[in-house]
Amino acid sequence: MVIIAQETSFDEAEIYGLYDSVGWDVWTRDIVRVCRGLVNSHLVITARDESGKLLGLARTVSDDEIVCYVQELLVNADLHGQGIGRRLLEHLKDRYAHCRYFVLTTDHESTPDGPANHSFYRRLGLIQHHEQGLSAFGLPVRNAQSR
Repeated sequence: MVIIAQETSFDEAEIYGLYDSVGWDVWTRDIVRVCRGLVNSHLVITARDESGKLLGLARTVSDDEIVCYVQELLVNADLHGQGIGRRLLEHLKDRYAHCRYFVLTTDHESTPDGPANHSFYRRLGLIQHHEQGLSAFGLPVRNAQSR
């Protein structure tokens, strides 16, 4: 059984283990900062098993009116393909259905994780900006080689 719930406080070791499991080493270099970011997010939902073990999480940055940005969606690498990420994203899609923009950023299709990520998000009904006549812009990401 997977339990999806909102959380507002975070154990650094537990968060480190989750982010480390997916190789997000840029995040794990400063887990205190990651936890502060989680606390300051609009919403953080987690997926836990019945024993309370953290399986995954998703967090948003939002005005809760027009824009919802899914900042992170991650599931322990050992549990990929079990529907946990789908449940987290579906929860967010329902929660923010009233927002005009529901946006997230993921790896480019040419990266090792890109094809699987793009396929996953497409199966859940998301499309790329250019397919809607839109573009997204941002400042260059520092340490772009590592997530």
